[in-house]
This record gives sequence, structure tokens and C-alpha cells, in this order.
Amino acid sequence: MLSSTADHIFWMSRYVERAENTARMLSVNHDTALMPQSRDAAMHGWAAVLSISELQPDYTSRYGKVTPEQVLEYMVLDPLNPSSIYSCLNAARENARAVRGALTTEVWETHNMTWLELHRFTRSGIFERDPGRFFEWVKYRSHLSRGVALGTMLQNEAFHFLRLGTFLERADNTARLLDVKFHALESNGGGPRPQEPRSHTQEYYHWVALLRSVSAFEVYRQVYRDVVSPKRIAELLILRNDMPRSLHASMLEVVANLTAVSNDHSGKTERRAGRLLAELKYGTIDEILANGLHAFLVQFLERVNDIGAGVSRDFLVH
Repeated sequence: MLSSTADHIFWMSRYVERAENTARMLSVNHDTALMPQSRDAAMHGWAAVLSISELQPDYTSRYGKVTPEQVLEYMVLDPLNPSSIYSCLNAARENARAVRGALTTEVWETHNMTWLELHRFTRSGIFERDPGRFFEWVKYRSHLSRGVALGTMLQNEAFHFLRLGTFLERADNTARLLDVKFHALESNGGGPRPQEPRSHTQEYYHWVALLRSVSAFEVYRQVYRDVVSPKRIAELLILRNDMPRSLHASMLEVVANLTAVSNDHSGKTERRAGRLLAELKYGTIDEILANGLHAFLVQFLERVNDIGAGVSRDFLVH
């Protein structure tokens, strides 16, 4: 398979997954911002959205003060922000267009229609009137893209690079979300968050919002059947291999698809991915918490980024 084709397919899937994760994050923050809380606490939530994506410096240089309206504009419609939903869906469509011959007609048409419908949303003002409806649409189009690929593509190298991009991006985003949400609570709002006590109700909704952002609230209830606790949330989203958006489940897919496209140069990258998967498979949440959850997640992100760089080095266009 040509490295340029693999490159386009890999990044096409990463951008779709990134758009979905951004929509999930913004949807939950938009809903929780409606809860009774101080203005400073609400602004901290919007600043955390920028922190998760490491976009705070760029936002500050261009927009200045953090406000809900400007963060939504920046993270959804700003074409100069490479991580905005607009930019991600545009990049996914352009990558798909470049390799139409390696995709089924249904996959290409799904990406193209998503891009055309995005323009309809922006022209009609639906996003401004009902952000929640727009975020649900983004998630639906991402689900549709994955489903069409699974249902119509030959499971060859193109398919494996598509899956590889999806799950590397998912592992990265889940780890970032966990790190920011847990670190903010542990430090009682490190950074700009005011030093104010949380009620039990606020704590509950904080954790429920985190679970809902990765569609894990119902799953949590099925698995644990009791009160929502930070320790079990961390276990669910890090170590459970049957939770679709967990770090363990994501790395299972990464390793499987890396193995499927293995070449003479990819041994080092495969070993690094396999070692990370083994630590998730045999680790315990008590060990992770004893050594520090923040330290674990920072190291995990570094290792996932290193695996992504290895994939680019071993298979894709340099």
C-alpha cells in the first residue's frame, strides 16, 4: 500500500474521531454550565475545555478573555483553529477525497455529505440557537462514518490504517479528558478555579458529566450498580477492556491493527504499543492511584504520542 494513501486514511479517521470528541466535551460543558454555580466556577469549566486540547495560548492570543460564546465559536466554527469541529471535518473530507479510490462509494459519500450538511448548519444558525442539537449531529455523523466503513470496506490495509487512526485518537482524547477533570478536582481547581467547596450534589454531577462525555454513565451503572465514585470511574475508563472508549480497549485495537499492517521497520513501534497494552492489561487501579493518576496519564499521553510518531515514521509520508 502506498504510504501517501495510508497517510490520508489514517488522518481522515483521526480527524473524524477528534471532531466527535470535541463535540462530546463541549456538549457536556454546555449542559453543566446551566447548573447553579458561581460565574468563576463556570468560566473555569470553559477554560478546561481549552486546556484539554492544549489550545489556551492560541485562544488567549486571539480572543483574550474566556467567555462561553467565544470558546464555542473557537472550538466549533473557527477555521484558523486546526482542532475546531469545522477544521476537523474539513480535513477529514479532504483526506477522503484524496484517496477516493481506496474507499467505498458509501464511505466517501458519508464524509462529503457531512461536510455539506455542516455548511447548512452554519448558514441556518442552528448551532447558535441550539448547540446541543448540533453536537448530537456531529456525534451521529461520526458514528455513521465508522459504521459505513465497518459495513462496506474490505478489511485490508486501508481498513486497518483507518482503525489505527481512530483508536490512537480516542486513547489520546480519553486520557486528556480524565487528566483535566481529575486534576482539577484533586487540586481543588488548580489554575484559575476559585477555592470554593463543592457540595455532594455538585460532586455527583461533576462525575456524571465526565461519564456522559464518553457515553459511559449507563455502562457504569451496569458494571458497578452503586454510587458514582472517582476510583471506579478511573478504573472503568482506564482498565476495563470491555468499555469501548477506555484506554485499555483503545490500545487493544491499536495493537491489533498495528500487527495487521506490520512491516520490516515497525518492530520498535509494535513493541512500545504492546508494552503499554500489557501494563493496562495487568495493572490495577490501586497501583495507578498510589503512584499518582496525573503522573500516569501524563506518561500515557507521551507514550501514545510516541506510538503515533512511530506509525508516521514506519508507514506514512514523512
